Amino acid sequence: MSTPRQHVAASGGSGAAPGPNAGAAHDPVPLWNIANILTMVRIALVPVFLVLLFVDDGHDSAWRIAATAVFAVAAITDRIDGQLARRYGLVTDFGKLADPIADKALIGAALVGLSLLGDLSWWVTGIIAARELGITALRFAVLRHAVIPASRGGKAKTFVQTLAIGVYLLPLPDGATPIAATLMWLAVALTVVTGLDYVVQAVRLRAGVRRAEHEHERDEPENEDRPA
Repeated sequence: MSTPRQHVAASGGSGAAPGPNAGAAHDPVPLWNIANILTMVRIALVPVFLVLLFVDDGHDSAWRIAATAVFAVAAITDRIDGQLARRYGLVTDFGKLADPIADKALIGAALVGLSLLGDLSWWVTGIIAARELGITALRFAVLRHAVIPASRGGKAKTFVQTLAIGVYLLPLPDGATPIAATLMWLAVALTVVTGLDYVVQAVRLRAGVRRAEHEHERDEPENEDRPA
């Protein structure tokens, strides 16, 4: 589901050229563009989703369908805002951080809600929540060096998480339980594997920064001895 806002080709991103309406490379990208607005709308839908989910103790079929619909709309906006950001050159640092945070808020709210209702085991929610919070903290820790982009595995993880949660949200017959459980097991596996991949990326990034700093410090005396 998730389509992160990656850099355009000129800045080392996915290589997709911006659309015909994209501004020149030197033009500043406005903070409040359509992609970022959709991200904020997704965050605003989270409490709406939770209210609908817990109406009538969360087990009224009509309200569960309504909650699922809001969840689906919020999930779809994630794909749309990512496409708009890439196509029209609307990539911003705010969007790179707010987009995954919005995803985690939506996914986390759904998992906690399902666990509170007794529809999903807490250990599943705990593993996914720990991974998402840990990776978010890791991204902030290395932010001054670079923004760690979401990998293909991360996108697959978010898609499977969203699909599994959607199945759990719907008032389906008991015969669908094995399907929902299988999807959730796959989501947990992808969550763990991709989390380890992000850790490796962060370690490599930090090692590269330290190596560059060491080389800079080593070259400084030579530069000071040169005549002006």
